[in-house]
Amino acid sequence: MTNVGGPAAESTATVSTQQESPATSSYVTADGDTAAPPAGAHPAGYPYPAYADGQYPGVVYEPVEPDRFTRFFTRLYTRSPRWAAPVAALACMAAGVGYTLLVDPTRSSADAIPTCLLKMTTGLDCPGCGGTRAMWYVLHGDLPAAARHHLLFVFVLPFLLYLYVAWAVQHMSGRRLPQLPVSNKTIGVVLAVWMVFSVARNVPWAPFTWFYV
Repeated sequence: MTNVGGPAAESTATVSTQQESPATSSYVTADGDTAAPPAGAHPAGYPYPAYADGQYPGVVYEPVEPDRFTRFFTRLYTRSPRWAAPVAALACMAAGVGYTLLVDPTRSSADAIPTCLLKMTTGLDCPGCGGTRAMWYVLHGDLPAAARHHLLFVFVLPFLLYLYVAWAVQHMSGRRLPQLPVSNKTIGVVLAVWMVFSVARNVPWAPFTWFYV
């Protein structure tokens, strides 16, 4: 029987076979040496030099040199005692409480410093308007008046305090208190409710006018 394809067909089949079979005759190890490839290995240097076990490291990025401020705060954090961060946060909260008690925002004028630029220029309540007054009423045990000035602040305050206590105890002693399930979804829901509350308190009809301060 005569071969219809002839030498040209054999040459084409040979080229096709060479193209379909990857060159796995050489294999780069972790030390940069060439060795026989394991079963199913890619060609040498494809796409990166492989480790001896056949795994590829992927893209390797060079570490970024930290700037002067980053080095300063990193050194400050690593060298500070474990109680320093909780005490610093507590000092900031104490300063805010002291300012609230000293100024008495329930009796100060509308343009007293610090003031809300949105409230002063448009007459609208911003998302935080009434928070300082709500804190003043909370410190004096008048929760209805506090809720009248910022309902969401009064609702969230106990959770924020517990989050601080749990973080401070774990940071200082290593003891882990029961954690609140604060997920990205929870944060998103809280922010969405806050935005809806901020809009609703500026609606000029009852019962929304009860939230306007």
